[in-house]
Amino acid sequence: MTFDALQPQVTEIVNSSATRDEKLLNICQLLQDNISYYNWVGFYFANHEARTLHLGPYVGAETDHTVIPFGKGICGQVAESNANFVVPDVSAQDNYIACSFTVKSEIVVPLFVNGVNIGQIDIDSHVIDPFTEADERFLEFVTGEVAKLY
Repeated sequence: MTFDALQPQVTEIVNSSATRDEKLLNICQLLQDNISYYNWVGFYFANHEARTLHLGPYVGAETDHTVIPFGKGICGQVAESNANFVVPDVSAQDNYIACSFTVKSEIVVPLFVNGVNIGQIDIDSHVIDPFTEADERFLEFVTGEVAKLY
């Protein structure tokens, strides 16, 4: 399924009567089910006082990384940089927190509410270098829709 075809489905989930966490989980499931190289999809949310990210709804393999300090790993770097981070090959990344030997690449896009980075969507892939600019634009759309929940 194309990103263009998925956009109205994301909007439909955001506008549904489900709880916020159910909506986030449904978005994760939608993306994992319809984009072949999205093998783990989840949200992390920032605690700015503690300077940590906390795992929210996700789909994919279980992870021990439920709390990530700002600056640590790809997600922690995005919490500080406020910028998208695409990692074509995680083995080439010095500050990568290994989740699983099956993870080959990662993309993280921040989630802004009123100009504040409150979290991010994190996607792992079992394929080297699958993410394109189209993925970034689509995930920016997704985080823009999710921002309406806050």
